[in-house]
Amino acid sequence: MAKFSRLIIVVLFLIVAIADVDFAFSKEAKTYNRIISLTPATTEILFELGLDEEIAGVSTFCNYPEKAKGKEKIGSFSNPNIEKIIMLKPDMVILTGMEQAEIKNILKKCNIDYIVSYPKSINDLLESIEKIGTVLSKRYQSERLIKKIEDTVSSIQDKIKDIAPSERPKVYIEIWHDPIMSAGANSFVNDMIELAGGINVASSLKRAYSKIDPEHIIYNNPDVVILTYMKNDRWVENEFSNRVGWSSVSAIRKDRVYADIDPDLILRPGPRIREGLIELYMRLYESSI
Repeated sequence: MAKFSRLIIVVLFLIVAIADVDFAFSKEAKTYNRIISLTPATTEILFELGLDEEIAGVSTFCNYPEKAKGKEKIGSFSNPNIEKIIMLKPDMVILTGMEQAEIKNILKKCNIDYIVSYPKSINDLLESIEKIGTVLSKRYQSERLIKKIEDTVSSIQDKIKDIAPSERPKVYIEIWHDPIMSAGANSFVNDMIELAGGINVASSLKRAYSKIDPEHIIYNNPDVVILTYMKNDRWVENEFSNRVGWSSVSAIRKDRVYADIDPDLILRPGPRIREGLIELYMRLYESSI
């Protein structure tokens, strides 16, 4: 039940995610000693930048790194406890977008600095990391993290540069199975697929994340399927692969349906997208970096 709830929260997060980096902070040099993060991705960024001691609170879904589990919890990103946030006396809050508009307004009234970050591409993520590092006086660490991500992207691009688009594997990433949901062109997941060397068969979706017609998947015949809800092999074989009409799908016929990648590596726009890109590349090309 806990895993189910966590996936639902991830799906909701993706549905409302619109690329945005919104800041409200003092223009004067300032040191932040009590930071609250309301999104798992930014919590990971803070730890990566060496700000673990300054983190005063995180959301209930902030589960990485291990130290994040021991931080004070202030509720989920969709239902944060505003009273507790104020009680913790933060001098900086990092939050998400539309669902937390109320919190942003309260922070303004309380004169508490905040950052809103909603990357929908890896470039957006790099920009967000840069600005967070600048505001929180961790520019060197943020530049180092950005370089790590850029190096991973460059490494994969070098391997696929000579592969024509027509020869790249068609990929279907299923974010949820009931209802069936995937990621359109205007999404972070689509960017991950393309940078890993794949073609997203759900790119025609008008929304970044939404339900998709099963007939669309069958018609586009993906070579590789990635399930981001980590079902076991028996479920994949008995439930997913036995969907009506799906037996003709190339990925199913060739046993290239993968449900073994930690979804946080793909769905969470944070430092570990380097690992996510490598995992995707390895499944797409059945090769290591």
